[in-house]
Amino acid sequence: MARVLVIYYSKTGNTKKMAEAIAEGVKKEAVEVTIKSVKEVEPKELLDYEGIVIGSPTYYGTMSAEIKRLLDDSVRYHGRLEGKIGGAFSSSANIAGGNETTILDILNAMLIHGMIIQGDPSGDHYGPVSIGKPDEHVIKECLRFGTRIAKLIKRCTW
Repeated sequence: MARVLVIYYSKTGNTKKMAEAIAEGVKKEAVEVTIKSVKEVEPKELLDYEGIVIGSPTYYGTMSAEIKRLLDDSVRYHGRLEGKIGGAFSSSANIAGGNETTILDILNAMLIHGMIIQGDPSGDHYGPVSIGKPDEHVIKECLRFGTRIAKLIKRCTW
């Protein structure tokens, strides 16, 4: 069975709430999902999943140091994540707070690993974003994102 790992860093709980909604979306497609704080993840665990979704609050227009550390440490598995499905999401304190640059920085690392990224022509194009506490619209986008990730994994692995 295909498995997805949803990793997040959250100081205020906003990014965690988004991660939980994304995990629910994955479950709707009958794909196994594990959700973990970045502090609970060892880089080698990334090898055990067909899908990896990473979320971070935006700090100075990019990901948190904790997420960056995981991605930096994942270099020792360079080439071994090739073909896995990847996705990213972010939260920030205000509009134009850097959500998209945060997501793109995470996606850049995934692309360097050779991972497969799916854009979204009708929703949050790069991945779900939240300004402050996730509202009903953000939760809906997160559920949809998780479902889309799971569907892509099933198309690529089954």
